[in-house]
Amino acid sequence: MMLHIRRSVFGLWMIVSLFPVAVSAGDVLERFEKKVTKFTLNNGMTFLVAERHRAPVVSFVVFVDVGGVNEPKGQTGIAHFLEHMAFKGTMEIGTRDWKKEKQVLEKADRAYMEWLKAEYGPDTDSGQDVRELRRTFEHLRDQANVYVLPNAYAKILERNGGTAINAATSEDFTIYFCSLPANRMELWFSLESDRLRNPVFRQFYTEKEVVLEERRTRIDSDPTGRMFEALLTMAYVAHPYGTPAIGWTTDVITTTRSEMYAFYDMHYIPSNITVAVAGDVKPDQVRKLAETYFGAMEKKAPEFEVVTREPEQRGERYFTQTGPSQPLYMEAYHSVDKLSQDAKPMEILADILARGRVSRLYQSLVVKEGLAQSTHVFDGVPGDKFPGLFMIYVIPQTDISLDDLVKALHEELDRISEEGVAEEELQRAKTRIRADLIRSLKSNLGLARRLAEAEAQRGGWRQVFTSLEEYEQVTVSDIRSVAETYLVPENRTSGRLLFEEP
Repeated sequence: MMLHIRRSVFGLWMIVSLFPVAVSAGDVLERFEKKVTKFTLNNGMTFLVAERHRAPVVSFVVFVDVGGVNEPKGQTGIAHFLEHMAFKGTMEIGTRDWKKEKQVLEKADRAYMEWLKAEYGPDTDSGQDVRELRRTFEHLRDQANVYVLPNAYAKILERNGGTAINAATSEDFTIYFCSLPANRMELWFSLESDRLRNPVFRQFYTEKEVVLEERRTRIDSDPTGRMFEALLTMAYVAHPYGTPAIGWTTDVITTTRSEMYAFYDMHYIPSNITVAVAGDVKPDQVRKLAETYFGAMEKKAPEFEVVTREPEQRGERYFTQTGPSQPLYMEAYHSVDKLSQDAKPMEILADILARGRVSRLYQSLVVKEGLAQSTHVFDGVPGDKFPGLFMIYVIPQTDISLDDLVKALHEELDRISEEGVAEEELQRAKTRIRADLIRSLKSNLGLARRLAEAEAQRGGWRQVFTSLEEYEQVTVSDIRSVAETYLVPENRTSGRLLFEEP
């Protein structure tokens, strides 16, 4: 065990030594200026190329500026569902016979609509046999699946050395990523351009069940998941952050393939897509491949979307849930978006409160008073493209009253508002945040993701490095100021989970 720890420390020292604390953010940026190239195709798609010639591998991140906040009413979860469908192939990949498959899929779509109308429509006394309509649809669904070559897209990449092939959806964005040997780079461009230009949402109805099971597991059957969902829906009365990214069950069931194509066509346009390529590559080589494979994508202006602004909260909100589960307490305060001048102080405050065993809440609630088993603080929940939440989550010790725990928690928060934090605490948090950034840049995939997100949503890829200076400029008075401003009762939404015998 000691050998493992010493190796870990040595590895961290090697990373930090690349950018010692004495090196300024400007110096770090200057180093990357020589290695990062940006270009934009005529259709609006942006590419970032980060050269790293240490090993013959390359990582790709496709960052799409669309997430749960962009979903139409009645189609919650469609952005996440679409991510599930992304690797199902095209007219060329993933099918035994696209012409025949297409014909059956269209019949299945019509049969599904007939069943939906009978099951969820206003006239439930139409005399139709709902079960028979369901059986007809299921037969066509199964018939369409006969033509499917499962996981064909991923298998092609894996046969060519592909790793880390995955995707993720949040309220703010969707990303797709993988890594390949450098000499297989053109294969990625070929496959990805085909996937973006000619998607086929096959196994749509089979994947619905996967998404619904994911919801049942992560939320419906999980007390913590149910609490978190309830907290969001109570904290946000207008903004789409109050809607779970996985979607409401009925919306997932009733979303159609045609609605998914409409959502895709609206949002998956070149100007909404940023591609970051990091590894053993040359910018000219990437530019040539980008123009060859993505240049033909049609240029489209993004449609103007109004995202509802959350009205000011004017009083504390709270709820209680019960169940055969470990009691817990959650609370959240309306905070800021990531471009706000208060964003960095809020992030540092979260670190000071609950990062590690020396943190404020751990020392107070766990070590000194013995009231809590664990303490957690998250800033930017569930997203930070728009004003998110500053969330605190604590689990009490056995037989400890939640009232006592909450009282002690609020006393600690009030102490920061009244007395501030020590300079030592502030500097320790800054060091940890800086180390987090350096660690994330160590891998090609981590670097590509950081660059793509910063370029798409934070004002440009250089923000990855200029943010270091922004953290350094935060003072103890800034921390006290944001605590006084945001961590107040009238801005708070809280929930308690109490144990109850089944």
